[in-house]
Amino acid sequence: MMHNRYRSIAMSLAILGLTVGTAYSSDWPQWGGDPTKNMASEEKGIVDHFKPGETTGDDETVDMSTTKNVKWVAKLGSQAYGNVTIADGRVYVGTNNESPRDPKHEGDHGNVYCLDEKTGDFLWQLVVPKLGAGKVSDWEFLGICSSPAVVGDRVFVVTNRCEVVCMDVHGMANGNDGPFEDEGQYMAGEGNPPIEPGPTDADILWTFDMRDELGVFPHNISSSSVLPHEGKLYVTTSNGQDWSHVNIPSPFAPALICLDQESGELLGEEVSGISERLMHCNWSSPAFAEGIGDDGLVIFGAGDGFCYGFNPNPVPDPDDPEFHILKEVFRCDCVPQKYKIDEDGNPIKYPAPEGPSEIIATPVVHDNKIYVAIGQDPEHGSGVGILTCIDATQKGDITKSGKIWTYDKINRSISTASIVDGLLFIADYDGFIHCLDAETGEPYWVHDTMSHIWSSTFVADGKIYLGNEDGILLIMKAGKEKEVLNEIQFDAPIYSTPVVSNGVLYVATQTHLYALENTDKK
Repeated sequence: MMHNRYRSIAMSLAILGLTVGTAYSSDWPQWGGDPTKNMASEEKGIVDHFKPGETTGDDETVDMSTTKNVKWVAKLGSQAYGNVTIADGRVYVGTNNESPRDPKHEGDHGNVYCLDEKTGDFLWQLVVPKLGAGKVSDWEFLGICSSPAVVGDRVFVVTNRCEVVCMDVHGMANGNDGPFEDEGQYMAGEGNPPIEPGPTDADILWTFDMRDELGVFPHNISSSSVLPHEGKLYVTTSNGQDWSHVNIPSPFAPALICLDQESGELLGEEVSGISERLMHCNWSSPAFAEGIGDDGLVIFGAGDGFCYGFNPNPVPDPDDPEFHILKEVFRCDCVPQKYKIDEDGNPIKYPAPEGPSEIIATPVVHDNKIYVAIGQDPEHGSGVGILTCIDATQKGDITKSGKIWTYDKINRSISTASIVDGLLFIADYDGFIHCLDAETGEPYWVHDTMSHIWSSTFVADGKIYLGNEDGILLIMKAGKEKEVLNEIQFDAPIYSTPVVSNGVLYVATQTHLYALENTDKK
């Protein structure tokens, strides 16, 4: 099934009287590419053999003479979990400040880099001070883990400070636009002298602080990506436990909210009681299901192990008309009872390996179905998991009626699925890649990468691309028969997901971003 963005390209070409060829190209402007969050692209001719090259010097510069099929390499900080997005000639990636691009920004910060798509040259950056709360709410040196989302001339990101920030895609190079004019104080942090903004700094248009506005208590790090849809933004709050891993400081704070894209105004929030039941934190990013009901559905995998469907249009709360809510349409408990209660009838306590898990992976929407796996913070180690296929057209509590199939041979997973040509590919934390029939859940094969996996499978050009903790990019054939095409070693772990945009494969390690293409064929 052709994705909407590729279908639009094909229709535009047809209108212009041009031939639609076999090679598609497109930007990748948000986490998952489009609101369905299916980690797949229909682009062709994607590179599958290359040499990342050797690093030299204290600054870990890549010697380009030792590379092959590498378009450019950009140095990141020391840790990079944020996934790459590409739009209108610019590349965005989250990292930390351990390789400062500007000497006026010193110390531990969260950063978003904006780079030139053609050259990898640095254009501008968002620099975000740490909360100072340490590992409990803003873990040292983790940087920004959110994937920026681009809509028109604006880019949106969730920062390490549990904020939603809206920026001008041009940065300060075209002046300080919008009502927000205090970038200097923002970059310096409270109580410090302001920093003079320059042309390579971000131009902030508005911010929404989820801690101040909603009483959210982020656990470890704020980690989710904004879902834009029809002038609204849907955002996970990262509300979670405190340092004790027992107490929930803000049990009534929302796990999911809706903001106005233009102004950052709060339009509504979920009131399903998710935060009261959360096991650890709410980190999953929302997806969108078009064509279900009159308005479609916002799909959210929550910290209580349920997958929810919400109407995207906030409505007045019947008990308080001035307060607007996201109305719940369905909920489905994705945690089997056997993970909650042992054979003797005793509750299995979280985070036991044989026990329950929340949803951290992003749900994928495909053909009115939702695909999502359960998992836990990788710090909790290995454990049992399950992948669930849900009928998105049902309403109410659909835990019993709405599950089309389940697959419990998968371990804990924080990875998002890829669905192409009736096949589903997904990784688990223990390092296994699973290939299943998307309609029936029938397994075709399992492959052991021999290393932990944080990232997600990405399918393009009939191939699966996937990085692991050992810094190996695995390339496999995307088919019913298991076939490894290549394994390429990088110098640092790969925690983010490879993506493809406009014929280029982007692979972010912890320390470098590689833009890869078939340059040897030119």
